[in-house]
Amino acid sequence: MTTATAAARVPFHDLRDLHALDGLQEELDAAVLRVTRSGRYLLGPELEAFEEEFAGYCGNDHCVGVGSGLDALELTLRALGVGAGDEVIVPGHTFVATWLAVSATGARPVPVEPEADSYLIDPAGVEAAITPRTRAVMPVHTYGHPVDLDALDAVTAPRGIAVVEDAAQAHGARYRGRRIGSRYAAAFSFYPGKNLGALGDAGAVVTSDGGLADRIRLLRNYGSRVKYRHEEQGTNSRLDEIQAAALRVKLPRLDAWNARRRAVADAYAEGLAGLPGITVPGVRGWAEPVWHQYVIRCAGRDRLRAALTDAGVENLVHYPVAVHRSPAYAGTAHGPLPLSERLAAEVLSLPMGPQLTAKDVETVISAVREATESSHD
Repeated sequence: MTTATAAARVPFHDLRDLHALDGLQEELDAAVLRVTRSGRYLLGPELEAFEEEFAGYCGNDHCVGVGSGLDALELTLRALGVGAGDEVIVPGHTFVATWLAVSATGARPVPVEPEADSYLIDPAGVEAAITPRTRAVMPVHTYGHPVDLDALDAVTAPRGIAVVEDAAQAHGARYRGRRIGSRYAAAFSFYPGKNLGALGDAGAVVTSDGGLADRIRLLRNYGSRVKYRHEEQGTNSRLDEIQAAALRVKLPRLDAWNARRRAVADAYAEGLAGLPGITVPGVRGWAEPVWHQYVIRCAGRDRLRAALTDAGVENLVHYPVAVHRSPAYAGTAHGPLPLSERLAAEVLSLPMGPQLTAKDVETVISAVREATESSHD
């Protein structure tokens, strides 16, 4: 790498840069110290406070902190009674955790293609995929853009099919003015790189159903309400006190961080508009996305990746292998998913986050434009 390239380097998402903003690192250090001095590390006051605060933020009644986003999905399905012999409809284009949560219950994931002009699960495809075995639908608010929940509700509600939102990328996003997590049971991940990220793995379920929340609490703690009395076969999945304390520090900043992400996305959309071979993500009129990732499509994706890397602009692919084509699901019976496979070959994620400066954003735009225009000379 040349000196000039090194000087222009734009990290994909560097948490050190994020934690350097507005005294955040000092507050995180103080929060961790508060917990270590308390002597309470599990199922304590920090978790209780965060659960109340995050439920209120989402506009819902209950929040149950668990060990990861995957656990949040699986435990919600288990609490709803999903199990062997059942089917759960999932997106074809998503992270593998969406499918793994279904498989862990013994149920079968049934994939549905995205809408042709978005990365989001197609409600019409959901309706076509429903069978007598369908117990739930798990839409993913992919890259932070909400799914059309009204259209999904029109398909699921008359049939009594549960909806479990995979909101792992949608902290603070709004659908028709309401935050994601205010409608159905919604599972969140607080993986460090998320819009609201912990200092390690962590997750939560937000719901208006007190009975569902109580059952998830039971399942997360070995199936036990009282120590050494186990009502059913649960697991160990508890959002610990240090993670809860860190999340409480970050939560008040989330709206401002999401606003900065929207500004970066707007700059990308304007700066990359009209480039040959590049498709920028659109926004539905009823949605307020939070841009967990900014994902473009490019038929010559690998060439563009190489050019950006040479220019010092880090980039990633979410996701390079469609889940049904991964070894984890080899041999399972799934029909062709040509659009999901095409997305796997074309999607490219650009740097995104509130830590990006105006110079960073301009560097990314210039690098994409130069690489794209030179390839079409």
